[in-house]
Amino acid sequence: NDSTMAPPDFTNDDRFDGLYTNLANQTRGIEPLLDTVFSFLRRKSDFFAGPPGSGDKGTENAIATVHGVLQKHADIYLRDQKKAEEEERRKEEVKRKKKEEAEKKKRKKEQSEEGIIELDADGGFDISQSSEVDDTESKPPAKQEEKPATLPQSEDDGQPNDEGDDDNKEDDSPPPVGNGGTVDGKYVWTQTLEELTVSVPLPENTRGRDLNVTMNKNHLKIGLKGQTLMINDDLTKTIIVDDSFWTVEDGNRLVLTLQKLNRMEWWE
Repeated sequence: NDSTMAPPDFTNDDRFDGLYTNLANQTRGIEPLLDTVFSFLRRKSDFFAGPPGSGDKGTENAIATVHGVLQKHADIYLRDQKKAEEEERRKEEVKRKKKEEAEKKKRKKEQSEEGIIELDADGGFDISQSSEVDDTESKPPAKQEEKPATLPQSEDDGQPNDEGDDDNKEDDSPPPVGNGGTVDGKYVWTQTLEELTVSVPLPENTRGRDLNVTMNKNHLKIGLKGQTLMINDDLTKTIIVDDSFWTVEDGNRLVLTLQKLNRMEWWE
């Protein structure tokens, strides 16, 4: 009886996001957040001790386990990044081909209206266009109908409208160029539809307790305690303060994660 169930996959389990978000807001830093996890394992489990009789091996096994889990998630991150980049390149290639095809059709139509016989790829004449020119020359009334400016304008109006619709559909999906920006000497920012990430350079060995960070729904203040504010700027749009948080990474970089109030628009 093969009723064995596969173990759950916790690598993408979002059931605990709310708990960890609340914990991150309280600890205000990646290292303090990790401290709470390992403090719990140290005080409330035998994670570091290992099974009875493990001796020093228990601690070594614990460290190896942490390294293994960390490497696993690093690999997942890199794989997802590569997949996202490949998808972006694919979309750009599709968009480029559509644009080239539309321009080619437009040129062909303009040449046909002007009575130009275009050479094909082998250096021969395009028979279909040649016959259209012959018909036009043999039937003067038809040629006179094509000469007034109103007819080409009507046909041209029909063609760009279709192209415009295609362009609008493409432009609605991708984010602005660079997906963010840089304010020299102050910060770098990137975004998704749901949140904004701001990276602020700090002096080496800066800790969270050394900073004054104030996030309001439309304003941001950042500075080292006892010093002039590094950032005192209005936000372009509104954020959800309760869902936004910040951390100090590598002792030299402040990273703010700002949750957008409107999660269906790009910031500029």
